[in-house]
Amino acid sequence: MGKQSAGILLFRKRNEVPEFLLVHPGGPYWAKKDRGAWSIPKGEFTEGEVPIEVAKREFQEETGTAVQGNFIKLTPQKLKSRKMIHAWAVEGDFEPQSLKSNDFEMEWPPKSGRKQRFPEVDRAGWFPPLEALQKINAGQIGFIEELVEIMGWAAPRP
Repeated sequence: MGKQSAGILLFRKRNEVPEFLLVHPGGPYWAKKDRGAWSIPKGEFTEGEVPIEVAKREFQEETGTAVQGNFIKLTPQKLKSRKMIHAWAVEGDFEPQSLKSNDFEMEWPPKSGRKQRFPEVDRAGWFPPLEALQKINAGQIGFIEELVEIMGWAAPRP
């Protein structure tokens, strides 16, 4: 089986408008990318791990906050890379200013031999449906669309 990851789509309603928490990947490759670059907090898992537990762990590692509540299983999304993403939606709140992500190390600049550390996630934000659909990675759009349908919210229109 190919690579798999699991994540959490945190949502809330503000003034009757649903909002979705998305995170922006850290590191130099993503620094100037915005549209289509954001994601749900997620991470890879291996055979034998329980996907929902991985999703909760990854949320905490990428945001610095534990997540709990009534989780709604969403339909897994298969990316062009053949990676499968499993996701759960849960209602909650999070202050983007309190973001505390774990770090990763990579050679930077390329072929320099120097290793540098970067946050896995460099920022987080709440977005209403239409903006969330524009910001999120194309392979994860289905999670937002499905949750909008499950909750009976009006479909976002450009």
